[in-house]
Amino acid sequence: MNLVRAQVVLSADGPGSTYEIINNVFAPGYNAVEVPDCEHTNFGRHIDEIFDTELNTNVFRFIAHKTPDNDRCINFDRQRTEIKTYSSSPDNLKAIEGETVEYKWKFKLDINFQPSSSFTHLHQIKSVDGAYASIPLITLTARKANPDRIELRYSTTNSQSTIVTAELDNFRGHWIEVTEQITYGNNGRYAIDVVRISDNSNLLSYNNTSMDTWQDGASFARPKWGIYRSLNNSNDLRDENVLFNDFSIEEIDLLSNPNVELENTELQLVPNPSQNSVTIKKLEINYFDTIQMFDNTGKEIELTYRLKNEVIDLSGLETGIYFICLSRNNDGSKILKCIVE
Repeated sequence: MNLVRAQVVLSADGPGSTYEIINNVFAPGYNAVEVPDCEHTNFGRHIDEIFDTELNTNVFRFIAHKTPDNDRCINFDRQRTEIKTYSSSPDNLKAIEGETVEYKWKFKLDINFQPSSSFTHLHQIKSVDGAYASIPLITLTARKANPDRIELRYSTTNSQSTIVTAELDNFRGHWIEVTEQITYGNNGRYAIDVVRISDNSNLLSYNNTSMDTWQDGASFARPKWGIYRSLNNSNDLRDENVLFNDFSIEEIDLLSNPNVELENTELQLVPNPSQNSVTIKKLEINYFDTIQMFDNTGKEIELTYRLKNEVIDLSGLETGIYFICLSRNNDGSKILKCIVE
């Protein structure tokens, strides 16, 4: 059952206010940025935006210094410059068991990029809560080896294994696009394709239609991107800049269990399309615990002053498609598409 494909995209828009842009998309009102600014205050922010001539657009630059950067002044045997979704993020950025989510992003390693022989993580899928929350479900990491390589690693317990590898030289100095799709569950699905943009070469690919993709006890799963590297072999390292852009999180099935939808609740929006206001017809408003509204990027629209009984004030909203989500704890959710003219 596909109710709607809800996509959220984070793209650079030019120098300045970089942390604010990231937070506004990944965790409005909170902090989705993990950086070593506290130790390296003279340098300033460790994520900024620059113009990239190859993509002909602005991109994010993630910066890690060999010294004195650390992990948020909490851990000093590693360095972290990352962005994430987490408990304070909107619900549509947190994957729950049974959902199918597609993650997409672009990244570029410097032509002389040097990974650690321990770990240099570029992307992780992590669980929140449960006995195995400390170890990532999925990791895309660079590692010093012979030859240096990119590794796709996997774990649902305390033991992580490498699924597939690719030579790092094929990545250095090139823009790379990653598409990763996960159906979360003990009998889930996982697929990833890593493509070099310049010649459309597939550098790393993996597909498993029967894979345990849920760490037992988890409340939800969420992604991380950036530079997270060990200092155990610091002589292997140098100052690094890794470029990223166009982070996309798209829920393919907002409600993948057909028993969750409120099948017997007949609701409609009138008028739809509308310019000024919309009424949710056949609504017993006390039946629902929450009513939320999102734009087509997944950003929540505050309804405190817009919702009165069953009428939603649309004044001041940009034209486009919006989604109204009505939820009841015991019965699930109902999603209505609203078109604002």
